[in-house]
Amino acid sequence: MSHVVLLADDDAAIRMVLNQALTRAGYEVRPTGNISTMWNWVSRGEGDVLITDVAMPDGNAFEVMPKIKKLRPDLPMIVMSAQNTFMTAIRASEVGAYEYLPKPFDITEVLSVVSRALADAKKPASAERKVEEAGDTMPLVGRSAAMQDIYRALARLMQTDLTVMITGESGTGKELVARALHDFGKRRNGPFVAINMAAIPRDLIEAELFGHEKGAFTGANTRSSGRFEQAEGGTLFLDEIGDMPMDAQTRLLRVLQEGEYTMVGGRNAIKTNVRIVAATHRDLSQMIRQGLFREDLYYRLNVVPIRLPPLRERIDDISDLVQHFLRAAEREGEAPKTLSSEAIRLMQNYSWPGNIRELENLVRRLSALYADESISAEIVQNELNIADRPTVTAATGPVDVSTAVESHVGQLLREYEPNLPPAGLYQRVIDRVEAPLIAMALNACGGNQIKAADLLGLNRNTLRKKIRTHSIEIVKHSRRN
Repeated sequence: MSHVVLLADDDAAIRMVLNQALTRAGYEVRPTGNISTMWNWVSRGEGDVLITDVAMPDGNAFEVMPKIKKLRPDLPMIVMSAQNTFMTAIRASEVGAYEYLPKPFDITEVLSVVSRALADAKKPASAERKVEEAGDTMPLVGRSAAMQDIYRALARLMQTDLTVMITGESGTGKELVARALHDFGKRRNGPFVAINMAAIPRDLIEAELFGHEKGAFTGANTRSSGRFEQAEGGTLFLDEIGDMPMDAQTRLLRVLQEGEYTMVGGRNAIKTNVRIVAATHRDLSQMIRQGLFREDLYYRLNVVPIRLPPLRERIDDISDLVQHFLRAAEREGEAPKTLSSEAIRLMQNYSWPGNIRELENLVRRLSALYADESISAEIVQNELNIADRPTVTAATGPVDVSTAVESHVGQLLREYEPNLPPAGLYQRVIDRVEAPLIAMALNACGGNQIKAADLLGLNRNTLRKKIRTHSIEIVKHSRRN
């Protein structure tokens, strides 16, 4: 007997496509364009799985899903939405959705999720908390495909205590992701404590993390609590974990293994109950090879890896981010501003070495310094000094690769002046060139790894290894001729 799929979407084209695909896969499909019919089916005990859009002519699916969860706790609910925001993914998770699929979606993925939902005996726990419409206060902004994977991963992690490792270039928003994990997770009522390893003298990091007893070292005149104690019952965010000295790494590993620690100068073991979220812009694999980072600690921290893409990989989000920062400036008393479409296009052609932090600083500067209600492309160009920096525009054509590498390395050297950047510069630059090269080759080949390997002139096993190393998402599609 075939499984029955209840399908609710007010878009007739989507209903038709999904109906055909699910029917070919052997399911019996019951499509509808409204919530009331869907609710009637569910309340009568019909259907083995529900696929529903959020916004419908006669209501919002999020409003009825808690009732469905209460009446039919074993009915998996798959949510589709074109809103594609962080809050949509979180709301879907909290009202008990089995999975959230942003539109447009891949038919193969829908079929895979339906099959998994029907086979999976473990259903998500019902949610007790409702998320209010966050509007401009949502912690993460962007609707690009790159961000959708992050939203979905975060939604799945909210009700867990799994250790998370966030990687990404400086300025990509790693602490925002850590805060979102805390603020929308089950430890939301506990403290969120952040410590930046790169901002603390190396010989004081252990005392900062674990606290110290009076007299533990010169200047320790009183007992002082550490970040682990301050974060008890909540989340401890270890930023720039790659800058942690080896001795502190060893102590942290012991905490993760045994769930307890001792203060510097102390003798008694102290039990700890914190969720660890770590972040780094460094290549920890390279640091492990150089003997600068413990491999066993890496695997303890890297339980769930999340890679934040640089802004140049999510240029479709620039318009949303600009609007978000303009509204934030307006709430702080600045006059309302807009950016011309030409200014937005100019920003989308810029490389953003400082990522979202650089974009936010630019928008704040434009909002504060210019009286114009509409900011022109000329103003943006002057602020970015684009004439002196490499961009890709219709007028100039693609930048020469060697020039781009020279510019990138020059930027790095300037950032760390008067010191030098961390060791491993060669491999980091190679990785920066290699990742987009492989991603674009895969896309050009429709996601076919065999064709991509031939195009790149790489051994297929080598290509697979590099895809894993760079966490490159493979999207299979048919190429248009």
